[in-house]
Amino acid sequence: MKTVLITAYAVNPYKGSEDGMGWSFILQAARSHRVVAVTRENNQPPIDKFLAEHPELAPLASSITFLYFDLPAWTRWWKKGPLLSVLYFYLWQLGLGVWLWYRRPLVDLVHNLNFHNDWTPSFLWLLGRPLVWGPIGHHPPIPASHLRQHGALAYGKDRLLGLMKHAFWQFDPFLGITQRSARRVLCMNSTVAPRLRLKAEQFEIVPSVAVDLPLATPRMSPENFTVMIAARMVPLKGFDMVIEAFAEFYHGLSPADLPKARLLLIGSGPEEKRLHALLAQRGVAQCTQHLAWLDRAELLQLYGQASVFFFPSHEGAGMVVAEAMSYGVPVLCYQNEGPGELVPPASCLQVPYASFRQNIHDFAALLTQLFANPALLAAEAQRSRAHVAAHHTWARRGQQLQRIYQNVLAQ
Repeated sequence: MKTVLITAYAVNPYKGSEDGMGWSFILQAARSHRVVAVTRENNQPPIDKFLAEHPELAPLASSITFLYFDLPAWTRWWKKGPLLSVLYFYLWQLGLGVWLWYRRPLVDLVHNLNFHNDWTPSFLWLLGRPLVWGPIGHHPPIPASHLRQHGALAYGKDRLLGLMKHAFWQFDPFLGITQRSARRVLCMNSTVAPRLRLKAEQFEIVPSVAVDLPLATPRMSPENFTVMIAARMVPLKGFDMVIEAFAEFYHGLSPADLPKARLLLIGSGPEEKRLHALLAQRGVAQCTQHLAWLDRAELLQLYGQASVFFFPSHEGAGMVVAEAMSYGVPVLCYQNEGPGELVPPASCLQVPYASFRQNIHDFAALLTQLFANPALLAAEAQRSRAHVAAHHTWARRGQQLQRIYQNVLAQ
């Protein structure tokens, strides 16, 4: 059995999103290979605790050796905010590459797993082993008319981050070395390969999101029509669009139907105060429930309350999209390279980008259609669960990893 070295900045079995992805990918790799997994030191306590609580994982865990690396403590005080955090991540990758180069681990293949961005290089090529890179992601800039809703400061921060990405793409020599060294690049969506100018034989689409399919999906109450979103409350996620479109839909209902409509917001973040003000301004605060961010087990339980998962996010992926669909909850989203590529192609719940005001009308019209047509809602729910079962389970990702590793090692 061959040995794979996997480096993952974020690994936590108790969390979703990036941390949960890191954990699940490592477990899947261990089903077919010996794994040396390297992550940050702060991830060791939850990993040790989870393995102690789940003795059934012992046979699989026996194939994994965890190593922990971090930069000196004095470098971490400035790791705050999105810009400084990604710079810290860059330095972590560099320090890790040098650290591993001195240790010279006996492995057959190296895999740089996460964070999932296409503008930070890996330094695993220093080890002289076949390199797998990704899944890495990319999303175009948030459309200007949408981003301006959040004010000049948010607009400036987002565009500054975009300029920094372009600087890395154009001038970072290590990013070019990573691209040329990678035997296989795993792309989260269809925009990564054109951005990095990858050849067809060098990449394949492997979304970073997946789920363990629930054995049964809870039934939604026919008396309620609950629109749900779960995410960080930041401009990227589109909470303001959810509130605006839901308000237009809600105020178009008859007095008899108003008690049936409910908005469920799950999350917290810098936009929270503004979003609460928007709820009051649009007259939907009384039918809205807001829950601060929950642990993953609690979040999974709440999908059973949702009629539709409204996720107008501009990002290049979204774990919550796969989670919602696995519970038979259809996803309403933009027709983009992120959530738009994760939902069933035959779904009619995708909206192409237009002006912010026009997209409010588009999404509100779809909510009205789903509310008035239970048969359509049921069909979309069934289609969503079937799509996840076929394309977005962790067993499926494990099969993809096994095939990719075998092909790279055979070259």
